Amino acid sequence: MAPSQKSPSDIATAVADDARVSSGNPQAVTNSNPSSLARPTLEPWIPQTPEDKAVILAQLDLLLAHPLFFQSKRYPALLRFVVEQTLEGNADQVKERSIGMEVFARPPGYDANADPVVRVTAGEIRKRLAQYYYDPSHSNEIRIELPTGSYVPIFQRLVEPAAPLPALPASAVEIETTQPSAPHTPSPQAPLIDRRVPQRPPAHPLFPHRHVAHPVFTLLLLAVTFALGIIGGYWYNRYRQSKIPPPVSPNQLVDDFWKPLTAGPATVTFCLGEPARDSSGDTDPARIIRHPKLTEPLYFRLRQSGLFALADVITLTRMTGVLQRQQKAFRVSAASEASFAQLREGPAVFIGAFDNLWTLRLTRDLRFGFDSIDGNAFIVDRKSKVKTEWFMAWDLPYEKLARDYAIVARYRDATTGQPVVIASGISEEGTEAAGELISNPADLEGLLRNAPANWRNMNIEAVIETRVIDGRSGPPQVLAVEFW
Repeated sequence: MAPSQKSPSDIATAVADDARVSSGNPQAVTNSNPSSLARPTLEPWIPQTPEDKAVILAQLDLLLAHPLFFQSKRYPALLRFVVEQTLEGNADQVKERSIGMEVFARPPGYDANADPVVRVTAGEIRKRLAQYYYDPSHSNEIRIELPTGSYVPIFQRLVEPAAPLPALPASAVEIETTQPSAPHTPSPQAPLIDRRVPQRPPAHPLFPHRHVAHPVFTLLLLAVTFALGIIGGYWYNRYRQSKIPPPVSPNQLVDDFWKPLTAGPATVTFCLGEPARDSSGDTDPARIIRHPKLTEPLYFRLRQSGLFALADVITLTRMTGVLQRQQKAFRVSAASEASFAQLREGPAVFIGAFDNLWTLRLTRDLRFGFDSIDGNAFIVDRKSKVKTEWFMAWDLPYEKLARDYAIVARYRDATTGQPVVIASGISEEGTEAAGELISNPADLEGLLRNAPANWRNMNIEAVIETRVIDGRSGPPQVLAVEFW
């Protein structure tokens, strides 16, 4: 059998040990087990057995119970989803869109660029994982990391090194040789070494006394540390402040709703209905609305011309306040005086339904629209498979009116080619409630509560209901809404 091979370090260690034994100091034998100095290291780990997966899930529960995670709803949900899917062997399905649908309940066709909730949440999770494992108290735990550019987690565990670490260089081995025939004469080329007294390592030129810290140096070090702490705290506070979004104005939601009409330079036209006008038989959007010829005396004509419903005027006042806040120019016109060419020049707002021919014309192709049959006024849903109608009887006494319905819409009209807003009720109270909805931030928030993230760039139409008490409309309630 061939003799075992020894490394140079093993040979040096053995020689040193023999020398110390021969010198009468067996306690100074070099430690021949260098593995006692080895430390565990982290290495990638792919859990295979159910026990391995249980260890990962236990570490996940430990992570999510930490204040870095349990104070949020989004971070634990996303991290738990990607870890469990990876352990179940579905890592190839852990994509941004699948996370958005499964974790954040986004629709299948949602725009991930316009709604980056998955990317933002994953980035924050990476920061919090780094903070968690930076704490020395967690250094011996299983590591769960979310690599940059991927949503598939990786796992690491501490393992003992397979091979012992290389032995430290042995100190110079001094072996005395004796010659019985002649006394020992020191070599003139090497200095004499006293082998009975251990040699002390030379002192560092900057630190002559290693075991005693200089008081001045200690105070200086404390002062520098304190100054760096203050500077670091200041910049960290500045960094946190930069991440906090600026406060949003209560009217910002209303301004965003009206932005398609206020963003351009064109003047906004407000088109009001006229209760005295007859809207029956109108089917051609390009036909000019004619004024009826009045043959009464002048004083009678002055009293009867330009009649507008009080609710329409109240609605107009609320809406113009929104435009005045943004210093947007506007003009007011009766429905019979607004020509098709005028409405093609810029955005328009239509107030009133059955007394406004333009409202009936423009809502004819929308999902929700107005109609009247056999003495009943309707709002119909043209796309619903189940017949849906919201109606009122024309012959109902006004004092018995208990509720009213209205349509609120904001879209780009294909007929005029311009942005359009519609606030029109079956009766006056519905119109007033519609105007309140799109000019009051609290009511508008109810309309947009379940809106898509990019609703500001979408068309909107909704049906609302209002309770009528003593001839006044109550708060608007959204019954149906569509975004496209």
